Amino acid sequence: MTSSSQRIAVLVPCFNEEAAVAAVVAGFRKALPSAQIYVFDNNSSDRTVAVAREAGAEVRQERKQGKGHVVRRMFADVDADVYVLVDGDATYDAPSAPRMIERLVSDHLDMVVGLRVDQVQAAYRPGHRTGNRMLTGFLSSVFGQAFKDILSGYRVFSRRFVKSFPVLSDGFEIETELTVHALELAMPVAEIETPYCARPEGSVSKLNTWRDGFRILGTILKLYRSEKPLRFFTVIGLFLALVSIGLAIPVIITYLEQGIVPRLPTAVLSTGLMIVAVLSISSGLVLDTVTRGRREMKLLAYLSQSSRVHPG
Repeated sequence: MTSSSQRIAVLVPCFNEEAAVAAVVAGFRKALPSAQIYVFDNNSSDRTVAVAREAGAEVRQERKQGKGHVVRRMFADVDADVYVLVDGDATYDAPSAPRMIERLVSDHLDMVVGLRVDQVQAAYRPGHRTGNRMLTGFLSSVFGQAFKDILSGYRVFSRRFVKSFPVLSDGFEIETELTVHALELAMPVAEIETPYCARPEGSVSKLNTWRDGFRILGTILKLYRSEKPLRFFTVIGLFLALVSIGLAIPVIITYLEQGIVPRLPTAVLSTGLMIVAVLSISSGLVLDTVTRGRREMKLLAYLSQSSRVHPG
């Protein structure tokens, strides 16, 4: 069991979840009686705010549209020892929260992710499932295997994770950013299987499979560029160098055979591509040094936070 001295905050980002938010608040109040439940409304046009207040949650507002903005506000404003982040659509299993918190505390972890196990076929659409697998596989190849479900919105965090996490994304890419932050600092993390249910009647998903999938993929590529710049720019440099060599070989052969350079534009293009290739690799070397310094600063910020979640 979790210690009663630990302050637990349940963070629920909401946008038009009138049909589901009351069930979410009631479920987590029952599962975690000592927790403080915060519903952060993101410009809902229905009765989400009123329903959440009636259910007993503390309701706050975030005017900038997008889940990333809401999570940034939550992490900045709420002070606790253990944070439970869950969507307000009543698809996640509240009774799993104590088990996730216990794993966080007993194993001295900084993040526990709820690995979704769908209870009905309608809960997890095939397109979302396929996209999640593709993105998870790509992330694993770039940052290392650690998770099976990088897009889960059900997570438990330590205080030092929350207070050292620099939220940069605006929308649903936030789950990817949370995962990468843990991987790049080699934080102790875990996954626990949790039931995943269909939305209640009247609740509509805000996700678009293709649009949000491409946005998440773009986030991974941007994070790869910023966190692995040497590898990123070296690949670009090598590609340009190979193209340059491919263009130069016929020009060189003609020059050796005839002593002339009849295709001057090709020669100039080949030379330019090789220069750009060298600049790309050089940029990667410089940015790699900058990235290492930035990662050290993130690590220092992480280590400077209290680890009160851990039992003494």
